Amino acid sequence: MPDLSYLLLTPFVGALAITFLPRDARWAIRATALFASAVTFALSWAYIGDFDYNQAGLQFFHQTEWNTRLGTSFALGLDGFSYPMVLLATLLSLVALLASTAISERIKGYYILVLLLESAMLGVFMAQDWSLFYVFWELTLIPLFFLIDRWGGKNRHGAALNFVLYTMGGSVFMLISLLVLFDSVPGHSFSMSAMAESGRTLPQHTQILIFLGFLVGFGVKMPIFPLHGWLPLAHVEAPSPISILLSGILLKMGSYGLIRAAGMLPDAVLALQDILAALAFISLIYGGLLAWRHSDLKAMIAYSSVSHMGVVLLGIAALNLAGLHGALMQMVAHGLVAGSLFLLIGLLYERTRTREVTDYSSLVRVMPRFAFFTTLAFIAAVSLPGTAGFIAELNALIGGFARWGWVAALLTIGVLLSAAYAVRTISQLFTGPVRPGMQNVEDLRPSELLAAGTLAAGTLLLGFMPGPVLNLVNASAVQLSSLFSL
Repeated sequence: MPDLSYLLLTPFVGALAITFLPRDARWAIRATALFASAVTFALSWAYIGDFDYNQAGLQFFHQTEWNTRLGTSFALGLDGFSYPMVLLATLLSLVALLASTAISERIKGYYILVLLLESAMLGVFMAQDWSLFYVFWELTLIPLFFLIDRWGGKNRHGAALNFVLYTMGGSVFMLISLLVLFDSVPGHSFSMSAMAESGRTLPQHTQILIFLGFLVGFGVKMPIFPLHGWLPLAHVEAPSPISILLSGILLKMGSYGLIRAAGMLPDAVLALQDILAALAFISLIYGGLLAWRHSDLKAMIAYSSVSHMGVVLLGIAALNLAGLHGALMQMVAHGLVAGSLFLLIGLLYERTRTREVTDYSSLVRVMPRFAFFTTLAFIAAVSLPGTAGFIAELNALIGGFARWGWVAALLTIGVLLSAAYAVRTISQLFTGPVRPGMQNVEDLRPSELLAAGTLAAGTLLLGFMPGPVLNLVNASAVQLSSLFSL
């Protein structure tokens, strides 16, 4: 079984290899990036056979002491919370690279930054030391800033700066909370297990103050209302392949961190449970309303992400097994669905140079393959039965109902809003007469078809057979839910 450090370093090695290639060797640069990402994807699946579904603790643990005086170490591990995110990150990174054919300027720098971003994202999910987690968390900002600032749309400079300032601002609160927790650990260690053990013994009011810092830091990334201000601009201005990673993986870093924080500070989460639920419902409905209001396709999908991540927060706030299953399943489902939507809408924009839904009609006649996968993605966004989102929202609804009763029915408003903008968009894109200038739009190419087909297959497969994901997360979810006597 390969060491987890190999999985972490493979994209970095790919980026290093690209630095030695000539700038004009376009095919070699792209092939090297795809090969490195494909190897990383294959490595991530190499652990599935030896993963113990009945073990809630860490598996494949690797630790190297850094500084014993500071209590820092290079510690990596996988459990039921992190492993699904690692699989999702490697898949969407490969899909984003497959969808990067339109990048024609400074491609060497582009592919290096994407591979470095993949390595940093994997580090966030595999880190078992909070200092290492924080380093990888901040490292994701550097490639993302340049990817948006150099290859984004006309407002890319403001979008990149806005994203970095928002995220760094949230990180300050997270860092303060980490330092306070670190001070409470006997022997002063940043080990996640040691800090969790110490955090659970703190008084409730202290736990609440610390958890609020984590809530701001992770809430910016999720994003939770009202910390979502960076999201629409970043999504709209980022190159489409980077939007796939922003929505599919970067948002999940926030919810993943919040789950870890909940395990460290259970008394605080119990005390703030209703507040978290209220924020979840507000995000769910607010994001849906703004998605329904927008005619810019990328802005619409960006705001829909706020709504769908509200389902994740609701599942976490329920603090029961069904709710946690729903939250984790929604993290996977949203990664596949939002990634698919940003992929397809990005490819459409590259061909037509417009994102306004009112500029299209009857694309099904000229782009039948595109029409099929886009319709399927919007159906999945509505969480219809047979898609992964249905399983996720059903579990979140059951968990919410067990905790708050009929108040959890507010979740259905988000579903109705999703249906409203999904049906409107499908109708506008694929019905009516073909508009002038749209008669010769190219349909999906083979590499694009492979990327879209992979995400669609994953969405349907998990919709009909959710067992593998639920079994993967179950032991860790049971352990976390047992901390809360509800």
